[in-house]
Amino acid sequence: MVGREDRNKIIVFTGPDGSGRKSVAEAVGQTFGMDKIVSFVTRLPRPGEVNGQDYHFITHATYREMERQGEFLESVEIDGHLYGIRSLDIETKLSDHESLYLILNHEGAGILKKIYGDKVIRLFLYADRRTVEERERKLGLAEDVIAKHLSHYDGEMEYRGSCEHAFENYDLGQTTYEITNTLEAYLQRDLVDKD
Repeated sequence: MVGREDRNKIIVFTGPDGSGRKSVAEAVGQTFGMDKIVSFVTRLPRPGEVNGQDYHFITHATYREMERQGEFLESVEIDGHLYGIRSLDIETKLSDHESLYLILNHEGAGILKKIYGDKVIRLFLYADRRTVEERERKLGLAEDVIAKHLSHYDGEMEYRGSCEHAFENYDLGQTTYEITNTLEAYLQRDLVDKD
């Protein structure tokens, strides 16, 4: 019999900006009752982002102090902004034998895989460049932000082959369904059919 501690997984949603990582991750996380680990970032919130829900928005000085104290498990710089995951947040959930999820770029996903090995399941979400660009415009992002994101598109797409699973995301419901089915084997929830 598999012990509960063997079932707890770190589910990492990765892929290019505009691939729908956040929407799919939140839907899947809710389906499984998983907690989201929220990253810390030094940039300002974008339209629709909520502090403490999407990111912990902090100053550059605060971030550097947390980094100096060794609080971050992983820390990356993207377009001049610092992004980090706090070790305590992950370790607490894992010690409670819970599965959790994060939304990270390929650098962060790779760092977590190196640290936690088979506990990490990387789910790569993607859409074509034009769709990604259209989604970001609909979100109301500034043109310079969209341009920066698109400049990373090819690099993020190259990471697809390194991930455990990849999903083309053009339909939120369908992608969520496919990922939920994929994760069932990892999370072993022993669902009972109540027809």
